[in-house]
Amino acid sequence: MANLIEIFSSVQGEGKYVGCRQIFIRMADCNLNCAYCDTNFKRGEFCNVETAAGSMNFEQIKNPVDAAQVAEIIKRFNFETPTHSVSFTGGEPLLNWKFIREISDLIKNTGLKIFLETNGTLPDELSQIINFVDIISMDIKLPSVAGNYFDKHREFLKIAAQKDLYAKIVISAETTQKEFDAAINLIAEVSPEILLILQPVTPVKNVKSIPARKILELQAQALQKLKNVRVIPQTHRFINIF
Repeated sequence: MANLIEIFSSVQGEGKYVGCRQIFIRMADCNLNCAYCDTNFKRGEFCNVETAAGSMNFEQIKNPVDAAQVAEIIKRFNFETPTHSVSFTGGEPLLNWKFIREISDLIKNTGLKIFLETNGTLPDELSQIINFVDIISMDIKLPSVAGNYFDKHREFLKIAAQKDLYAKIVISAETTQKEFDAAINLIAEVSPEILLILQPVTPVKNVKSIPARKILELQAQALQKLKNVRVIPQTHRFINIF
């Protein structure tokens, strides 16, 4: 069982699979406190669950939620709207890796891919479920927003690289050249083949947006060491969906 925030069907708004229909399992709790975080991941008495896939109408079920119950919701949503994958997000979903593994096993015959959105700081937990995950969206946390987790990121990337992996760096006006260079060197050290997404920050909590010229400069610099670097903002914010 696990404490969840919400379960709903929508489109992926970030990264490599932007626009793909997904079922989102938003999990409570996080081991970080990033300056730009716009997500409520605090535990609550209830989990909000869409009444039907994409309806944007919700009902409440009591926390903690049983894996079998979540698996049935996933199957129902997928029946209502054919879906690319199930996104385990948060918070930090790897804090509940046993729950993810249990659900993955329960829905293995649906054809749905397992999509993990993670801050990339829990390599030991990832190793426990790597065989149950298909796609990994891993944040590279810069020291200016979350503290220095580069050693953990290095371990994490080495494990995650055996799957469909992409790394993501949120860039803002506060991003320094030194920390950006260190992040690019870290990824290139593991493999220059890893796809990198540069995500211009959505301004929250007094975090300032990054100028367009600087975005292009950072992409050009990253392309000197990595083979595939894309600039993709949070597209779901543009159309005001979850």
